[in-house]
Amino acid sequence: MTGAGFAVYVHWPFCLSKCPYCDFNSHVRESVDHERWRAALIREIDHAAEIEAPNAGPATSIFFGGGTPSLMQPATAEAVIARVADRWGLAADVEITLEANPTSVEAAKLADFRAAGINRVSLGVQALDDESLRALGRQHDAAGALQAVRTAARLFDRYSFDLIYARPGQTAAAWREELDRALAEAGDHLSLYQLTIEPGTAFHTMHRRGELTVPDEDSAATLYEITQDVMAANGMPAYEISNHARAGGESRHNLTYWRYGNYVGIGPGAHGRVSAGGETTAFCRHRAPERWLDLIAENGHGSGEALPVDPTQRMAEILMMGLRLTGGVDRARFAEQTGMQLESALNTRRLADLAEENFLALDEAGLRATADGRQRLNALLAHLLN
Repeated sequence: MTGAGFAVYVHWPFCLSKCPYCDFNSHVRESVDHERWRAALIREIDHAAEIEAPNAGPATSIFFGGGTPSLMQPATAEAVIARVADRWGLAADVEITLEANPTSVEAAKLADFRAAGINRVSLGVQALDDESLRALGRQHDAAGALQAVRTAARLFDRYSFDLIYARPGQTAAAWREELDRALAEAGDHLSLYQLTIEPGTAFHTMHRRGELTVPDEDSAATLYEITQDVMAANGMPAYEISNHARAGGESRHNLTYWRYGNYVGIGPGAHGRVSAGGETTAFCRHRAPERWLDLIAENGHGSGEALPVDPTQRMAEILMMGLRLTGGVDRARFAEQTGMQLESALNTRRLADLAEENFLALDEAGLRATADGRQRLNALLAHLLN
């Protein structure tokens, strides 16, 4: 899969507290046995290298996600990086990202993570005003977040931070001002996510009870359009629905997902996709941290069943991931991955309808969603694939 890369995702499932909007596999624990966790992650890397992806590599990216991986000991990150290097090798320009919260305690550890081999950091800032941060359940204030961003800028050549928009009560003018403040601190990348109310979260319960009001669909669309306009005007256009970068600043790790490259997932709840010999296999780890640890002790890995991805599902996944990108689904890569041409793989009538409505465009380069299409991607994909 030319140009897609090989990625290793490492999940650290622990947080200091559970944010009310978060539906990720994250958990709060009073204490963590760091040495046991370090050993378990190493054992699962060994299993993945021997059984799941023995012919992959070198790794073009490693991503420590969570949860809050900046709560792990830097020695754990260093040991994981060394084991990935030993098992698969590292590309000369490997991207190694750590997600971090901008609390003062975690920011103080960034230099140690840099020494451990991390070369890119992604900070979960989420908002630049204190009232919004409290509402989002964050444990930092805006001043502390900006200080952490500046620390990251001093220590790392590449850094990013996240903001959430379409927050309760947020106005277009306030979001423009917040974007301007973010751009003044930005490096080569920003992630700007529209707030969604996910089932199982505290926000979902509050919303259902009428205790939480978010911008309506039209207001959220206006905020999305402001985001696109402001970021493009400042040299950081969207390369994916929620991700913006200067030229060359794109997240190589996430591009591997969106281009349907090979990747393995390490840690509780982590997913992987590995293609070899014309077949793709999906891997998923057990979600519960303690159960995952027990399975490592029993079996050397925390995997559930490895499932084959049939050609129809693989094609759908390639389209679902690729159409998130501004550049869309590359024609040559699609043929390499599926053995089919784009035109023969799609419902011609529905494709024509979506193109006529200016939601999709098909040309010599491939298939891509327009700006209007990306704003309605879930509905577009449901129509295109069903």
